[in-house]
Amino acid sequence: MDDYINVTRQDAIAVAGRVEGDFFDRKAAKIDGRGIQKIAVAFANADGGEIVIGIADDKDEPDVTKRWQGLPNPEDFNSHIQALVNLNPAIDFRHEFLKAESYPNVVLRVFVAKSVNVSTTADGKVYQRRGAQSLPVTDPAKVTALAFAKGAASYEDTVLPNLTAEDIVDSKVLAEFCAEITPPQEPLAFCVNEGLIDRKSYVPNSAGVLLFNENPQAVFPRRCGIKIVFYDTRQIVPEREHLKKNITISGPLYNLIHRAVAEIQSIMSNISIQTKDGYKKVDYPPEAIWEILVNAVIHRDYSIADDIQVVIFQDRIEIRSPGRLPGFVTTENFLDVRYSRNSKIVRCLARYKTPPNKDLGEGLNTAFQKMKEWKLQSPKLQEENNYVVVTIPHTPLASPEELIIEYLANNEEIRNKLARDLTGIRSENQMKEVFYRLRDRGLIERVPGKKGNAAAWRKPVPAEVQD
Repeated sequence: MDDYINVTRQDAIAVAGRVEGDFFDRKAAKIDGRGIQKIAVAFANADGGEIVIGIADDKDEPDVTKRWQGLPNPEDFNSHIQALVNLNPAIDFRHEFLKAESYPNVVLRVFVAKSVNVSTTADGKVYQRRGAQSLPVTDPAKVTALAFAKGAASYEDTVLPNLTAEDIVDSKVLAEFCAEITPPQEPLAFCVNEGLIDRKSYVPNSAGVLLFNENPQAVFPRRCGIKIVFYDTRQIVPEREHLKKNITISGPLYNLIHRAVAEIQSIMSNISIQTKDGYKKVDYPPEAIWEILVNAVIHRDYSIADDIQVVIFQDRIEIRSPGRLPGFVTTENFLDVRYSRNSKIVRCLARYKTPPNKDLGEGLNTAFQKMKEWKLQSPKLQEENNYVVVTIPHTPLASPEELIIEYLANNEEIRNKLARDLTGIRSENQMKEVFYRLRDRGLIERVPGKKGNAAAWRKPVPAEVQD
């Protein structure tokens, strides 16, 4: 029996050209033990990752077909493996050797799992993975925060004793996934390497079932789908008669995300809202909806028996994710810090050819940036009881005063209700105050003869015109 895994030349080139990031790094065989420890510790302190040793650096070998260099025999990597074994506290890692056709040497691949405690190199230094870098963590306060985050357990690691390995290993979802990743892997080997199946009992855990069971919602002990509700109103508390749609989406996580986003877009395509140019179909930046929904799926607390809820109104979308903000993340710093409650789920979804999740920390920042580019107000994130709620408003970034002046540039008059629809202001009295401020500045005036519910405002009309 060979002591290495055979891969095709095409797969070898793909590995040699794979972009380094949050979950992957590749290094030449000349890397020393200290360098290996630095990368492994950085992965262990983040969300785990994969290191391939024996691939020349891009700068040293621009030709990707020549980067697979490796070493003649698996034994030649003994010092590399020993460097990982010598870590104290120990890290959880697995390794294997890859041999590619038409290339004489083998390379070493190491899978590093997320650590329970703060991991350090042999010389006591702490590193954490950020994108393609293994960055030092030297601030004692940040080390303490990292230790606090490490202490938070995740339901994704809970084994499901009522299921067997075949419940995910034999699924078409996993087979297609394993055939697409580079290099391809056997489903069982992939699940063991990624910690989706217990290595002793061969029982799948929650992450494995959620990712690769063909119908996880039928076998998972908690509700884990996405419920989409549409209320045809702007009210804060909708009435029963406003309910127009109520469906639950199911499926493995990758498919679940795509199906849910498609359903949300379908509902929104039939909603019209008041704008300064009249009624138009509601339109949000698709990246904002995608990133916020993906964030809810990958970071929710799966120990809570509830679905993710997407509630669509005429003027906003509310995405409610079970579980409070994890670790040291708060409603003030969530755009600036990085934390992953479900590292296995995050890491596996990132392996798809078209991964739904960006590098950690980029998703929500993208959503906020896109809303700004579309001149819409930023999403609002808050905690409500045991849920994280993100509201995506369809409210222009311009001030209410600006919106009213822009509207009157193309229309003769504007009433209070229409102005509230346009600006997102819910209170009739608050809207009156906006009108009064514009009146005091001489920018608008009351329409003569219209009172009560018919009261309206217009641009000032010169006295000679009125006469």
